[in-house]
Amino acid sequence: METHADEPDSRKRPVAGVGRIIGWPGGSLWFGRHLAPIQEHAHHAIQISLAMEGSFRIQADGWPAARETRGMVVMPDRRHRFDGCGASVAMLFVEPNSARGAALRKRFAGFDVALLPDAEAREAVRYLHARYIAAAPDELMAQFAQGAVCRIAGNPAMAPSEDPRVTAALAWMHARLATPIRLEEVAVAVHLSPGRFRHLFVAQTGTSLRAWLLWARMARAVEYAFQGRSWTEAAHEAGFADAAHLTRTCRRMFGVAPTMLVPSKLTGSAPAEAD
Repeated sequence: METHADEPDSRKRPVAGVGRIIGWPGGSLWFGRHLAPIQEHAHHAIQISLAMEGSFRIQADGWPAARETRGMVVMPDRRHRFDGCGASVAMLFVEPNSARGAALRKRFAGFDVALLPDAEAREAVRYLHARYIAAAPDELMAQFAQGAVCRIAGNPAMAPSEDPRVTAALAWMHARLATPIRLEEVAVAVHLSPGRFRHLFVAQTGTSLRAWLLWARMARAVEYAFQGRSWTEAAHEAGFADAAHLTRTCRRMFGVAPTMLVPSKLTGSAPAEAD
Protein backbone atom coordinates (compact mmCIF):
# COMPACT_ATOMS: atom_id res chain seq x y z
CA MET A 1 0.00 0.00 0.00
CA GLU A 2 1.37 3.42 -0.96
CA THR A 3 0.28 6.81 0.33
CA HIS A 4 1.40 10.33 -0.52
CA ALA A 5 3.51 12.07 2.10
CA ASP A 6 0.68 14.39 3.09
CA GLU A 7 -2.08 11.80 2.86
CA PRO A 8 -3.41 9.70 5.74
CA ASP A 9 -2.21 6.29 6.78
CA SER A 10 -5.54 4.84 7.90
CA ARG A 11 -3.72 2.62 10.44
CA LYS A 12 -2.36 5.64 12.36
CA ARG A 13 -4.70 8.60 11.87
CA PRO A 14 -8.35 8.92 12.93
CA VAL A 15 -10.67 7.98 10.09
CA ALA A 16 -14.25 9.26 9.73
CA GLY A 17 -15.16 7.30 6.63
CA VAL A 18 -13.79 4.91 4.03
CA GLY A 19 -15.22 4.63 0.53
CA ARG A 20 -15.48 6.33 -2.85
CA ILE A 21 -16.50 9.76 -4.13
CA ILE A 22 -17.99 10.34 -7.59
CA GLY A 23 -18.99 13.71 -9.00
CA TRP A 24 -21.14 14.92 -11.90
CA PRO A 25 -22.40 18.36 -12.97
CA GLY A 26 -24.75 19.47 -10.21
CA GLY A 27 -23.98 16.83 -7.61
CA SER A 28 -21.79 14.15 -6.12
CA LEU A 29 -22.01 10.77 -4.38
CA TRP A 30 -19.99 9.95 -1.26
CA PHE A 31 -20.47 6.34 -0.26
CA GLY A 32 -18.88 3.76 1.98
CA ARG A 33 -18.67 2.95 5.66
CA HIS A 34 -18.84 5.72 8.27
CA LEU A 35 -16.55 4.95 11.17
CA ALA A 36 -16.81 7.97 13.49
CA PRO A 37 -19.27 10.72 14.44
CA ILE A 38 -18.93 14.00 12.55
CA GLN A 39 -19.13 17.23 14.54
CA GLU A 40 -21.65 19.98 13.86
CA HIS A 41 -21.24 21.54 10.43
CA ALA A 42 -23.14 23.11 7.53
CA HIS A 43 -22.65 23.22 3.76
CA HIS A 44 -24.27 24.86 0.75
CA ALA A 45 -25.41 21.70 -0.98
CA ILE A 46 -28.59 19.76 -0.23
CA GLN A 47 -27.57 16.51 1.45
CA ILE A 48 -29.45 13.24 1.06
CA SER A 49 -28.20 10.38 3.24
CA LEU A 50 -29.46 6.84 2.63
CA ALA A 51 -28.37 3.81 4.66
CA MET A 52 -27.45 0.94 2.38
CA GLU A 53 -26.91 -1.29 5.40
CA GLY A 54 -27.92 -0.53 8.98
CA SER A 55 -29.02 2.92 10.12
CA PHE A 56 -27.42 6.19 11.27
CA ARG A 57 -28.12 9.07 13.66
CA ILE A 58 -28.76 12.69 12.75
CA GLN A 59 -29.22 15.73 14.99
CA ALA A 60 -30.36 19.07 13.60
CA ASP A 61 -29.54 22.37 15.24
CA GLY A 62 -32.13 22.85 17.98
CA TRP A 63 -33.13 19.19 18.32
CA PRO A 64 -32.84 17.96 21.95
CA ALA A 65 -31.29 14.65 20.87
CA ALA A 66 -30.12 12.72 17.83
CA ARG A 67 -32.62 10.54 15.94
CA GLU A 68 -31.98 7.19 14.31
CA THR A 69 -33.07 6.78 10.70
CA ARG A 70 -32.33 5.13 7.36
CA GLY A 71 -32.83 8.24 5.26
CA MET A 72 -32.79 12.01 5.62
CA VAL A 73 -32.56 15.26 3.65
CA VAL A 74 -30.67 18.31 4.93
CA MET A 75 -31.44 21.68 3.36
CA PRO A 76 -28.60 24.07 2.38
CA ASP A 77 -26.63 25.86 5.11
CA ARG A 78 -28.42 24.07 7.97
CA ARG A 79 -26.18 23.02 10.85
CA HIS A 80 -26.35 19.36 11.82
CA ARG A 81 -24.41 16.49 13.39
CA PHE A 82 -24.05 13.07 11.77
CA ASP A 83 -23.10 9.71 13.26
CA GLY A 84 -22.84 6.91 10.73
CA CYS A 85 -22.79 4.27 13.50
CA GLY A 86 -20.55 2.10 11.33
CA ALA A 87 -23.25 1.76 8.66
CA SER A 88 -22.73 1.70 4.91
CA VAL A 89 -24.24 4.99 3.73
CA ALA A 90 -24.75 6.70 0.39
CA MET A 91 -24.49 10.49 0.77
CA LEU A 92 -25.76 12.48 -2.17
CA PHE A 93 -24.94 16.20 -2.42
CA VAL A 94 -27.08 18.23 -4.82
CA GLU A 95 -26.53 21.83 -5.90
CA PRO A 96 -29.66 23.77 -4.85
CA ASN A 97 -29.68 25.66 -8.17
CA SER A 98 -29.95 22.51 -10.28
CA ALA A 99 -33.34 21.26 -11.46
CA ARG A 100 -33.19 18.39 -8.97
CA GLY A 101 -32.07 20.76 -6.23
CA ALA A 102 -35.00 23.06 -6.91
CA ALA A 103 -37.38 20.10 -6.80
CA LEU A 104 -35.94 19.02 -3.45
CA ARG A 105 -36.28 22.54 -2.07
CA LYS A 106 -39.91 22.59 -3.18
CA ARG A 107 -40.75 19.22 -1.62
CA PHE A 108 -38.98 19.89 1.69
CA ALA A 109 -39.80 23.59 2.03
CA GLY A 110 -40.08 24.51 5.70
CA PHE A 111 -37.69 21.78 6.89
CA ASP A 112 -34.13 22.13 8.09
CA VAL A 113 -33.67 18.36 8.28
CA ALA A 114 -36.37 15.97 7.05
CA LEU A 115 -36.42 12.29 8.03
CA LEU A 116 -37.58 9.96 5.27
CA PRO A 117 -39.89 7.01 5.95
CA ASP A 118 -37.87 3.79 6.08
CA ALA A 119 -39.75 2.32 3.11
CA GLU A 120 -39.00 5.35 0.94
CA ALA A 121 -35.33 5.34 1.93
CA ARG A 122 -34.97 1.63 1.17
CA GLU A 123 -36.64 1.98 -2.23
CA ALA A 124 -34.58 5.04 -3.18
CA VAL A 125 -31.26 3.34 -2.45
CA ARG A 126 -32.15 -0.21 -3.57
CA TYR A 127 -30.64 -0.11 -7.06
CA LEU A 128 -27.68 1.99 -5.98
CA HIS A 129 -26.91 -0.51 -3.22
CA ALA A 130 -26.97 -3.40 -5.69
CA ARG A 131 -24.36 -1.65 -7.87
CA TYR A 132 -22.30 -0.84 -4.78
CA ILE A 133 -22.18 -4.51 -3.83
CA ALA A 134 -21.18 -5.38 -7.41
CA ALA A 135 -18.33 -2.79 -7.34
CA ALA A 136 -19.82 -1.08 -10.41
CA PRO A 137 -17.68 1.51 -12.25
CA ASP A 138 -18.01 5.19 -11.41
CA GLU A 139 -20.10 6.04 -14.48
CA LEU A 140 -22.76 3.48 -13.58
CA MET A 141 -22.75 4.48 -9.91
CA ALA A 142 -23.26 8.12 -10.89
CA GLN A 143 -26.22 7.15 -13.08
CA PHE A 144 -27.99 5.25 -10.30
CA ALA A 145 -27.11 7.93 -7.74
CA GLN A 146 -28.88 10.53 -9.83
CA GLY A 147 -31.81 8.14 -10.13
CA ALA A 148 -32.01 7.97 -6.33
CA VAL A 149 -32.10 11.78 -6.17
CA CYS A 150 -34.94 11.86 -8.71
CA ARG A 151 -36.96 9.35 -6.68
CA ILE A 152 -36.76 11.56 -3.60
CA ALA A 153 -37.16 14.88 -5.44
CA GLY A 154 -40.26 13.72 -7.29
CA ASN A 155 -40.55 15.17 -10.77
CA PRO A 156 -37.72 17.70 -11.36
CA ALA A 157 -39.65 19.07 -14.34
CA MET A 158 -42.15 20.53 -11.87
CA ALA A 159 -39.44 22.51 -10.04
CA PRO A 160 -39.23 26.31 -10.28
CA SER A 161 -37.54 27.46 -13.48
CA GLU A 162 -33.86 28.42 -13.45
CA ASP A 163 -32.50 31.77 -14.55
CA PRO A 164 -30.27 30.96 -17.56
CA ARG A 165 -27.85 33.72 -16.62
CA VAL A 166 -27.17 32.15 -13.22
CA THR A 167 -26.87 28.73 -14.84
CA ALA A 168 -24.32 30.15 -17.29
CA ALA A 169 -22.43 31.80 -14.42
CA LEU A 170 -22.19 28.49 -12.55
CA ALA A 171 -20.79 26.75 -15.62
CA TRP A 172 -18.31 29.61 -16.16
CA MET A 173 -17.06 29.33 -12.57
CA HIS A 174 -16.90 25.52 -12.57
CA ALA A 175 -14.45 25.76 -15.47
CA ARG A 176 -12.23 28.23 -13.55
CA LEU A 177 -12.23 27.00 -9.95
CA ALA A 178 -8.43 26.74 -9.89
CA THR A 179 -8.10 30.50 -10.48
CA PRO A 180 -9.19 33.53 -8.42
CA ILE A 181 -12.80 34.46 -9.23
CA ARG A 182 -14.29 37.88 -8.53
CA LEU A 183 -18.00 38.68 -8.59
CA GLU A 184 -17.41 41.52 -11.06
CA GLU A 185 -15.73 39.14 -13.53
CA VAL A 186 -18.60 36.66 -13.39
CA ALA A 187 -21.14 39.45 -13.88
CA VAL A 188 -19.33 40.63 -17.01
CA ALA A 189 -19.20 37.06 -18.35
CA VAL A 190 -23.02 36.81 -18.21
CA HIS A 191 -23.65 40.43 -19.30
CA LEU A 192 -25.02 41.76 -16.01
CA SER A 193 -24.05 44.57 -13.69
CA PRO A 194 -22.39 43.38 -10.44
CA GLY A 195 -25.36 44.52 -8.37
CA ARG A 196 -27.94 42.79 -10.58
CA PHE A 197 -25.87 39.62 -10.75
CA ARG A 198 -25.45 39.53 -6.95
CA HIS A 199 -29.22 39.85 -6.50
CA LEU A 200 -30.03 37.15 -9.05
CA PHE A 201 -27.39 34.77 -7.70
CA VAL A 202 -28.64 34.95 -4.12
CA ALA A 203 -32.28 34.67 -5.23
CA GLN A 204 -31.56 31.60 -7.38
CA THR A 205 -29.06 29.73 -5.20
CA GLY A 206 -30.03 30.92 -1.73
CA THR A 207 -26.43 31.73 -0.84
CA SER A 208 -23.65 34.24 -1.51
CA LEU A 209 -21.12 33.82 -4.29
CA ARG A 210 -18.32 33.39 -1.76
CA ALA A 211 -20.15 30.57 0.05
CA TRP A 212 -20.93 28.82 -3.23
CA LEU A 213 -17.31 29.04 -4.35
CA LEU A 214 -16.08 27.48 -1.11
CA TRP A 215 -18.52 24.60 -1.52
CA ALA A 216 -17.62 24.03 -5.19
CA ARG A 217 -13.88 24.14 -4.47
CA MET A 218 -14.23 21.80 -1.50
CA ALA A 219 -16.18 19.26 -3.55
CA ARG A 220 -13.64 19.51 -6.39
CA ALA A 221 -10.67 19.05 -4.05
CA VAL A 222 -12.12 15.95 -2.38
CA GLU A 223 -13.00 14.45 -5.75
CA TYR A 224 -9.44 15.05 -7.02
CA ALA A 225 -7.90 13.53 -3.87
CA PHE A 226 -10.05 10.42 -4.23
CA GLN A 227 -8.85 10.12 -7.82
CA GLY A 228 -5.27 9.76 -6.57
CA ARG A 229 -3.86 13.27 -6.19
CA SER A 230 -2.22 14.31 -2.93
CA TRP A 231 -4.23 16.65 -0.71
CA THR A 232 -1.75 19.44 -1.46
CA GLU A 233 -2.17 18.94 -5.22
CA ALA A 234 -5.94 18.72 -4.84
CA ALA A 235 -6.00 21.96 -2.82
CA HIS A 236 -4.07 23.90 -5.45
CA GLU A 237 -6.00 22.48 -8.41
CA ALA A 238 -9.32 23.36 -6.74
CA GLY A 239 -8.31 26.96 -6.07
CA PHE A 240 -7.31 26.87 -2.40
CA ALA A 241 -4.28 28.86 -1.28
CA ASP A 242 -2.73 25.78 0.32
CA ALA A 243 -3.55 22.51 2.07
CA ALA A 244 -4.11 24.32 5.38
CA HIS A 245 -6.86 26.46 3.80
CA LEU A 246 -8.46 23.29 2.43
CA THR A 247 -8.31 21.65 5.87
CA ARG A 248 -9.93 24.61 7.63
CA THR A 249 -12.72 24.74 5.04
CA CYS A 250 -13.33 20.98 5.19
CA ARG A 251 -13.59 21.04 8.99
CA ARG A 252 -16.05 23.94 8.87
CA MET A 253 -18.22 22.45 6.09
CA PHE A 254 -18.10 18.71 6.82
CA GLY A 255 -16.98 18.52 10.44
CA VAL A 256 -13.83 16.51 9.62
CA ALA A 257 -10.31 17.10 8.35
CA PRO A 258 -9.83 15.93 4.74
CA THR A 259 -7.23 13.37 5.86
CA MET A 260 -9.99 11.63 7.86
CA LEU A 261 -11.66 10.67 4.55
CA VAL A 262 -9.91 7.63 3.10
CA PRO A 263 -10.44 6.14 -0.37
CA SER A 264 -11.27 2.46 -0.14
CA LYS A 265 -8.24 1.60 -2.28
CA LEU A 266 -5.93 2.84 0.50
CA THR A 267 -7.26 0.22 2.88
CA GLY A 268 -6.45 -2.73 0.66
CA SER A 269 -10.14 -3.74 0.62
CA ALA A 270 -12.38 -4.25 -2.37
CA PRO A 271 -14.47 -1.19 -3.27
CA ALA A 272 -17.64 -3.20 -2.72
CA GLU A 273 -16.84 -3.48 0.97
CA ALA A 274 -15.25 -0.02 1.50
CA ASP A 275 -14.01 -1.28 4.84
